[in-house]
Amino acid sequence: MQATPSRRGVAVVTGGSAGLGRAVVRTLADRGWDVAVLARGRDGLAGAVRDVAAAGRRAVGVPCDVSEHEQVEAAADRVEELLGPVEVWVNDAMTSVFSPFLETAPEDFERATRVTYLGFVNGTRAALRRMVPRDRGQVVQIGSALAFRGIPLQAAYCGSKHAMVGFTESVITELLHQGSSVHVSMVHMPGMNTTQFGWVRTTLPKHPQPVAPIYQPESCAAVVASVVDRPRRNTWVGEPTVGTILGNRTVAPLLDRYLAKTGISGQQTDQDASTMVGENLYEPVPGDHGAHGEFDDRSWRSSPQIWTLLHRRVLAGAALGAAALTAGLLARGARR
Repeated sequence: MQATPSRRGVAVVTGGSAGLGRAVVRTLADRGWDVAVLARGRDGLAGAVRDVAAAGRRAVGVPCDVSEHEQVEAAADRVEELLGPVEVWVNDAMTSVFSPFLETAPEDFERATRVTYLGFVNGTRAALRRMVPRDRGQVVQIGSALAFRGIPLQAAYCGSKHAMVGFTESVITELLHQGSSVHVSMVHMPGMNTTQFGWVRTTLPKHPQPVAPIYQPESCAAVVASVVDRPRRNTWVGEPTVGTILGNRTVAPLLDRYLAKTGISGQQTDQDASTMVGENLYEPVPGDHGAHGEFDDRSWRSSPQIWTLLHRRVLAGAALGAAALTAGLLARGARR
């Protein structure tokens, strides 16, 4: 709080105490943003605030359950009181249940939906209530390949992410109708090496794992930061995300059969579920767990598709230059 206010402004990250959210917090701070972190776990909040301070930026951590709209509104008021107007709001908070649908307790399904879907609704509402009157700002929704393709064992999560897309598209059209300068973006992620798989509630006998290939959260956080810098409606991160979304549009019945055969075993390790650190569905797991999960040795730090996303402007400039050169050569040939 002692640092000079950022020239870039204030960014809010929900679920910023761990996993991808923690990596986004660090990346935005490194790029000069003051960052407010909203999450339930006080240990993780304190760790995230230390990360931002280490980057020389102002930070505040606000304990908040995003499934409760009153808490989100109060948190937004607190952030603007301490740091100033919110320019960027990243909705990332989520929780889930790894379980076949009929083995999932109704209250667990509803809880996961409230956090993973209504948490985005509540965060978007709080952000837009402040941004729209100022006619500036950006909301970034952290989506998933599973927002377009449901897989076994994750009905609550997949349903919530599908709902988030429909909700966000409605909001985008309303802002366009109003002529608003506020941007809303969606960034859809692949499977990542995050804390999610160590503390998700599960009814399975084995420790959950993300669907391979697994990406490190820092590479995905860099794409989120690039979208903050240059807003765009939709961004697909990672080759499997692109393949999953396009595949579901063209060969969905084949994907149904493939996932029925491989999707359950592919989301479990050989470890027993008792080795997990706990469950965070209803209460945060004590401690500061950082950004990474247990799969460092199997995770990609980047990929050609992510490199391309992060160098879009350079590649576009090169393409325009090549096109201009080709046109010039053709014109010269025609004159001759």
